[in-house]
Amino acid sequence: MLEVVAALIWRDGKFLICQRPANKKRALLWEFVGGKKEHGESLQEALKRECKEELDISVEVQDVFCDVTHGYPDVTVHLTLFNAATDDQPRMLEHNDMRWITPSEIDDFEFCPADEDILKKIKQL
Repeated sequence: MLEVVAALIWRDGKFLICQRPANKKRALLWEFVGGKKEHGESLQEALKRECKEELDISVEVQDVFCDVTHGYPDVTVHLTLFNAATDDQPRMLEHNDMRWITPSEIDDFEFCPADEDILKKIKQL
């Protein structure tokens, strides 16, 4: 099972989502910023590294919003989504696009299947 971390970053009532690159699996689907935990890293360290690599932001990792396990045809992931905060302005270094959206806009975007249960929880906030 692959350990994956992601950040739920809020700003002015909206949260940040990113669109996967066209050349990666689950191409052009929307997701939270984050990625794979590397050997020897804590989940929090992995999230800080991924946010820096993908969006050039430093984040303050807070509590766990939720975690899910999802089986894709090619891999099973255990995704831990942390509440996180940043004052930095994100820059797209890897993604195709990024947006700040409200919970009411979730249905306007096609997300990675592993995020579906998380998105249901966000809609209930």
